[in-house]
Amino acid sequence: MLVDTHAHIHSEDYLPEIEDVLARAAAADVGKIITVGCEDTDSASAVALARAFENIWATVGIHPQEVDRGYEALDEIARLAEFEKVVGIGEYGLDYSREGYDQDAQERAMRFQLELAMEHDLASVFHVRDAFGDFYRILDEYDVRNNEQFRAVVHCFTAGVKEMEMAVDRGMYVALNGIMTFTKDAAQLDAARQLPLASLVLETDSPYLTPSPKRGQRNEPANTALTAKFLADLRGEALEDLTAATTDNAERLFGI
Repeated sequence: MLVDTHAHIHSEDYLPEIEDVLARAAAADVGKIITVGCEDTDSASAVALARAFENIWATVGIHPQEVDRGYEALDEIARLAEFEKVVGIGEYGLDYSREGYDQDAQERAMRFQLELAMEHDLASVFHVRDAFGDFYRILDEYDVRNNEQFRAVVHCFTAGVKEMEMAVDRGMYVALNGIMTFTKDAAQLDAARQLPLASLVLETDSPYLTPSPKRGQRNEPANTALTAKFLADLRGEALEDLTAATTDNAERLFGI
């Protein structure tokens, strides 16, 4: 069985056909799915879907590009964190990829959500883009290497070996998705090869980042299987071994 650790199947694009989406996932041996919130109202939708289906769980959070929603949105995330089937906070973190980003607001939101996750013993789902220096600086202020309440994954990892090793050194999982099947960036592929199997989890980021050979179509959890096969070949591992390890990792990370 495979686990899609990061999807957005609570969106309006999926809800009219959610039963079919889940049936296709089951046919591809994707048995568990984490649907991930990006802001307060979106997170509430994630929780509602998770509570409606046995094999779906939710995370709730404020994406760094949504931090202008303010303190009320963060307070709502804190409220939602108490709900049944919520297994993580996120996706949250730092994103400096767009002009005009508010670094201070992103840092405040990251600290709030990190503390919330540890307070409730929930996993953190991190979104980090063009900001690894500040990201690791903040984590180290919380001494995450020695904090038993800290469980985390770096979502949609596309950096190099150095950034990967820094994540693993802090006890974090690293999530790879369909980007690996079509990237031409040798550094990304090198990091995917060298990532310890004990630190690897799989994701789709549905509806985005559809893997080859289905690029151009809407992504969905069933395509976790395509990424798993590609990575097993890339890393020279048996697919069965990669499947078993990534599923164990995901279940340990989210407590599912």
